[in-house]
Amino acid sequence: MSTYAVVDPATGEKVEEFATLTDAALDTVLDRADQALRDWGRRSTVAQRAELLGRVAALYTERREELARVIGREMGKPLTQALGEVDFSAAIYQYYADSAQELLADEPIDLVWGTGTAVVRRAPLGALLGIMPWNYPYYQVARFAAPNLLVGNPIVLKHAAQCPASAAAIEQIFDDAGYPVGAYTNVYATYQQIDRIIADPRVHGVSVTGSERVGALVAEAAGRNLKKVVLELGGSDPFIVLSTDDLAATVDAALAARFYENAGQLCCGAKRFIVIDELYDEFLELLVSRLAVVTPGDPAAPETVLGPVSSLAAARHLEDQLRRAVAGGAKVVLGGKRDGARFEPTVLVDIDPANEAAREEFFGPFAHLYRVSSEAEAVEVANDTPYGLGSYIYSTDTEQACRVADQLEVGMVFVNLVGADEPGLPFGGVKNSGFGRELGRFGIEEFVNRKLIRIGAGHR
Repeated sequence: MSTYAVVDPATGEKVEEFATLTDAALDTVLDRADQALRDWGRRSTVAQRAELLGRVAALYTERREELARVIGREMGKPLTQALGEVDFSAAIYQYYADSAQELLADEPIDLVWGTGTAVVRRAPLGALLGIMPWNYPYYQVARFAAPNLLVGNPIVLKHAAQCPASAAAIEQIFDDAGYPVGAYTNVYATYQQIDRIIADPRVHGVSVTGSERVGALVAEAAGRNLKKVVLELGGSDPFIVLSTDDLAATVDAALAARFYENAGQLCCGAKRFIVIDELYDEFLELLVSRLAVVTPGDPAAPETVLGPVSSLAAARHLEDQLRRAVAGGAKVVLGGKRDGARFEPTVLVDIDPANEAAREEFFGPFAHLYRVSSEAEAVEVANDTPYGLGSYIYSTDTEQACRVADQLEVGMVFVNLVGADEPGLPFGGVKNSGFGRELGRFGIEEFVNRKLIRIGAGHR
């Protein structure tokens, strides 16, 4: 059984606990979601649904300070980063509100054998289950909920057990925006109830952001019940440095892509720094010197860059990963110590491909450095991972960067820039990072009924 509770990682104090859903209440939730599909999802216009999303965006902006404080207590996100997450979430809802007509416009099909017209119209698929993680409590929900509510798919949202307060705050925003009963419902569900929801015929698809283990279990259950599933399951993103006109700026970008956001707890953060031989030593020296002055601080303080990791359990897991990495031959050149849920910025080098550390995702303030002698070796090291989410390439040679981008086994490539996410850019990966896409045009296409409407000549 899941225990939904707010435990402040900065202090270890249990702030609040929430009761799990009863089976009878779950049936009511699913009935209401199914009814919302019939009464609202299939009968409302695109313009009406877009207007609701615009109200959601406005409420996120209006309540940004309060919302930011909630996730600071839940999972230790520093205040300035929490405010940024709230703002980005608002931007996602507004993007879909503004782009609604374009994204859901009928698509004409040219006829070859007949007369009349044919169009593909995007209609709601049905109620969906979302299983969301703790590292971006608002943003992850926005990526899933915004496009699907625009389509007209009701949402049943099971948030992470440590994010019950932000889950309730999100549901309140949808209620206050004017969504009908059943269009968006937060559930404090148990694991057994999740299985029931997936199997229930009133639910038509599942989206999961989380671990490989959870993704595999959910995909198996969805497959047994012939349900569409979208999975985003983490990554071990390479940050490849082949050449640069400004190494200091490149190192600053590397730090931003790993340490200066969410204490390194982001799926698409740079985790493996793959540096060409002639730049490696200076890159390492600059990286270590900059990180040496960074210490975990109070998430509520505006000046804090690096907060605690999400929980004491998460910190202990990182500690165990580090112990095994060192036992496998890796060398710690900076950090490696924790204090409660606070973990020092840690830099590892000399990681053999056979070391477990080369295959695992370190979800915290860690950097793994790899020295390579050529472009080809950089690509080989970058692809030598079970994951394939995002990647970063730094090169002064545009042709080289594009050549490397084409060879990377990932869903996203960013060349000579970091922090370039936008609501209209598709997000997702390949390999063990999952499948399907969120955000942009591709995100809205995952859970739709692409309905063909064929009309003969002379009919209106």
